[in-house]
Amino acid sequence: MGNPWFETVAEAQRRADKRLPRSVSSALLAGSERGITYADNIDAFSELGLAPHVADLKSEKNISTSVMGMDLALPVILSPVGAQAIHPDAEVAVARAAASRGTANGLSSFASKAVEDVAAANPNTLMQVYWMGTREVMVQRLDRAKAAGVKGLILTLDWSFSNGRDWGSPEIPERLNARAMIKFAPEAITHPKWLMEFAKRRELPDLTTPNLASPQGEVPTFFGAYGEWMQTPPATWADVAWLRAQWDGPFMVKGICRVDDARRAVDAGASAISVSNHGGNNIDTTPASIRVLPSIASAVGDQIEIVLDSGVRRGSDVIKAMALGARAVMIGRAYLWGLAANGQAGVENVLDIMRGGIESTLYGLGHSSVHDLSRCDVVIPEGFTRSLGA
Repeated sequence: MGNPWFETVAEAQRRADKRLPRSVSSALLAGSERGITYADNIDAFSELGLAPHVADLKSEKNISTSVMGMDLALPVILSPVGAQAIHPDAEVAVARAAASRGTANGLSSFASKAVEDVAAANPNTLMQVYWMGTREVMVQRLDRAKAAGVKGLILTLDWSFSNGRDWGSPEIPERLNARAMIKFAPEAITHPKWLMEFAKRRELPDLTTPNLASPQGEVPTFFGAYGEWMQTPPATWADVAWLRAQWDGPFMVKGICRVDDARRAVDAGASAISVSNHGGNNIDTTPASIRVLPSIASAVGDQIEIVLDSGVRRGSDVIKAMALGARAVMIGRAYLWGLAANGQAGVENVLDIMRGGIESTLYGLGHSSVHDLSRCDVVIPEGFTRSLGA
């Protein structure tokens, strides 16, 4: 039996691709239309250079930070991602991994595990919501999250899901009934290790959304919940301010790419924003998140906490984001590949990879704390940054 430990996120992805059925694996890859934004999210980090020192390096390393009232042992938060049924423990395994490494996890409204179970696994759980349903229903969902003990709210506004993929979108069944199982059996049978994880527990991958259950206890499927989102008129900034007023804890607006939107999030009373393009799953050809971060940080960084997501694969990526104005980053695909490769231990493995990369890069730059990072530590090529809506 091979060593379950892996040394890079790229290796986690390779193992996940090998373990998962093709349709499941391709769902994790995602990216809309031609995948230009997906690729730019990753490539942009490679365009940024670092400016290391060779003497007077600091042996002590402080990589802790605080976001939305939470003290974190490392500046990496596990982003909310829906339907994590790639592993039987799904979001609960992710929450346990985050807790074991002293950080926070986000829980999607479209998650396959209930908020009560996930928050019990990690006190530093953030509940992610979409603007969907009636205001009365939204308040009920917020009350449930509050009762479960979540630490903060993430309002995701950067998901249009309106564009297909040039390489084809995977077919995902609405329910795993007998007909669907027969259809997908050839894929599952050829990936016995993945299948056995579920078979040992006598269960099937869960494609329902328990956190969107009705007051009567009816639990919609993923696509049923998606239909509710599609039928809800998009949020205005007045709606965002109203939702923020319903929540008396930390409140993040996720999906900011423009300076004017960042300022509106401040005006709406948000305590944090995530500079994000939904990992390339919103409008394709949107610039990489790291390209728009500096202008947003310059405009509102002294008024609101800023985190970055989309394209983070290495600890050095985290350092670059923090040097350009982020307090922390959120990762999605990276930890999902770890989850698929080795469950909770795989997610912990990814966080350990991130920690190692953060510490070694910080050491090379001659700093003892991530809070000492600045733009002087990053080599920014001419024409790299984008300032949208300034």
